Amino acid sequence: MSIKIFLKPGKEKSLNRFHLWVFSGAIQYKEGNPEDGDVVEVLTSDKKFIARGHYQNGSIMVRILTFKDEPINIEFWVRRLTEAVALRKAIGLLGDKNTNVFRVFHGEGDHCPGLVIDNYNNTLVVQTHSIGMLRQVGEIAEALKKVWGKSLVGIFTKGDQTLKQKENTGDLKKVLFGEVGETGVMENGHKFKVDILEGQKTGFFIDQRDNRFLLEKYSKGKNVMNLFGYTGGFSVYALGGGASEVHTIDVSAKAVEQANANIALNNYKGKHEGITADAFEFFKQLPLDYDIMVLDPPAFAKHQGALANAREAYRRLNKLAFDTIKPGGIIFTFSCSQVITKDIFRTAVFSAAAQSGRTVRILHQLTQPADHPVNLFHPETEYLKGLVLYVE
Repeated sequence: MSIKIFLKPGKEKSLNRFHLWVFSGAIQYKEGNPEDGDVVEVLTSDKKFIARGHYQNGSIMVRILTFKDEPINIEFWVRRLTEAVALRKAIGLLGDKNTNVFRVFHGEGDHCPGLVIDNYNNTLVVQTHSIGMLRQVGEIAEALKKVWGKSLVGIFTKGDQTLKQKENTGDLKKVLFGEVGETGVMENGHKFKVDILEGQKTGFFIDQRDNRFLLEKYSKGKNVMNLFGYTGGFSVYALGGGASEVHTIDVSAKAVEQANANIALNNYKGKHEGITADAFEFFKQLPLDYDIMVLDPPAFAKHQGALANAREAYRRLNKLAFDTIKPGGIIFTFSCSQVITKDIFRTAVFSAAAQSGRTVRILHQLTQPADHPVNLFHPETEYLKGLVLYVE
């Protein structure tokens, strides 16, 4: 017998607009005793079927998988993954000789909340962000084998660590198929080594590919600071674009070591120095007058409760950049916090510019690339915000 979730009158409106979350306050009652991760039916107050999804006790109580009355089985996953792969083929990523690292499946952007899959030169990394997806990862892996075909090297899963305590499953990192380890990839012709097993997220910040490419065009002859540089993605592109000198700054010594290795792998002419330091402290003793600054911090706010502190952190960080960059300098500044909207981010940057007394103009407004699609019916999928600023 299937478990049914009945909505309060009128609460089906967001689902009729194909939004993919059901909040706890919208639920009138439950038929059955759902456990976290169960697949449940969602019905209107007059008992009409509207959707099917994963149940999880919390503010978002159901994450919608389909608006059709269909089973969630391996055939379902094969269809969903086939649709996602077709999109990547349509935008020219699948089969691109110069780029073999990209996102294959982007959660709500590909109509299934809680599931992220990244491709690293035919090694697929599956990241689950809900208990329902965590429980179905074996079935998803089997579907991936069917869809990806003979070129598949391996499948590795990295469950969201916030699920560890809820599920009590021990280590959420598992090899599901083939052999998985450090992998060499290429992005827009640049070479990188990716630590799939231990790296942050799925191993590499794929969502900045287009923005790194833009930086490359601005970098010739410039001194560039890459703050929160992680494994040196922006730094490699800057040197590839002819930068005179690039500094990669990160609080993690291991990340700086990986950045240095990626720089060496590409053998570009400009000077590079990896610096282990706290980002805010680094501004107190800048070693160079920078022509370009890249500010790509981790998410300062992961939930609404952290919004005020995050807004202040973005203002403070950008103020430091405005106060210290050369006249005529360019700042690439980003927020990857989903709860920080475009307007909130721009207001924080505006406040920093006003307080610095510098004249600032927007050259570009940036977002995530096409393999991280924004679901038109689920605006929360547009999480990456960026501005390229000219500072007089």
